[in-house]
Amino acid sequence: MYWAWWISWSPYVGLFIARISKGRTIREFIGAVLIIPTMFNFIWMSVFGNSAIWFDQHVADGALSMLSVNPDALMFRFLEYFPFSTIVSFVTIAIIIIFFVTSADSGMFVMNSIATKNAKVSPKWQTVGWGVLLAALALMLLNAGGLTALQSMTLITALPFSVIMLLFIVSLVKALSIDQNYYERDFSATTIPWSGEYWKDRLKQIVSYHDKKSVDAFIHSTVQDAFHDLQQEFSKNGIEAKVHSHEKPARVEIEIKYDVVNNFIYGVKSDSKIISDYLLNEDNLPDAENDHSYFPKSYFGDDREGYDVQLFTKNELISDVLKHYGRFVEIISEKKNEMFISSNSNQRFR
Repeated sequence: MYWAWWISWSPYVGLFIARISKGRTIREFIGAVLIIPTMFNFIWMSVFGNSAIWFDQHVADGALSMLSVNPDALMFRFLEYFPFSTIVSFVTIAIIIIFFVTSADSGMFVMNSIATKNAKVSPKWQTVGWGVLLAALALMLLNAGGLTALQSMTLITALPFSVIMLLFIVSLVKALSIDQNYYERDFSATTIPWSGEYWKDRLKQIVSYHDKKSVDAFIHSTVQDAFHDLQQEFSKNGIEAKVHSHEKPARVEIEIKYDVVNNFIYGVKSDSKIISDYLLNEDNLPDAENDHSYFPKSYFGDDREGYDVQLFTKNELISDVLKHYGRFVEIISEKKNEMFISSNSNQRFR
């Protein structure tokens, strides 16, 4: 009954937890959803299960075993052997109520999301309607055959859905494989924009520590000019690109919007890093004014890790944007990546 119960509830629990876990890593998800609750359940069953066995053998003279067919009565009879049994019983009832309420709430939430195609806003009466329907269905099953009918319905539901869960596993493996390939795809060596033409300026920049003011000026001059030139050239080729500029913190980005796939976004923002104490005291490097050095860092619409672009000239920065745009067009044109390039993430940029 236990495995069947969880399989029948997996569509609701899975979608609900996935919704509230957005932005978490797989490691965090496994720890918070699988490992910690399992350990808690293990400790709970070990402590209270062994306590019930001990009470039954040494105190109750088998009275608890006789109630094994009636788990509700068994629970409260077992709690009578604890100090403050009345208070403990009320706490237990409160926990049971919370369990049923949260379970019903997740079911209502998921069914409403499916019915509204995951709409951001839906009528409250619709959510209440799903709750009333759930309650009515449960009461009908209980009146028709009691708990046995409810368990039978759970088993009937769980059997076909167990096959769907196997397909979910296959889909998850495919999605993770696509995800890994997406983030680990290397650039061609020929796309590296640096040349030896400006080596003196680059050497000076490499060994210099930059303050926030100079980095902000670089972003609002070199970067912004490069993006505006790109915007004009995109427009000549029939592509609408927009340049967004922000003052605090300094940030400029170029965005090409799409309806079906994720937007293309390449931006540069002001970032900082703490300088090592060893370098602060190094005589063979220029002195730093404080322990922070600022630099312009690129960022992307798909949350890949950016990098320092302070050594790029205007034309090299344009080349770098085009390099990422070419990669973006190549990825979204491959049919196997359709699952990964959903336009849902565009919501946060609108």
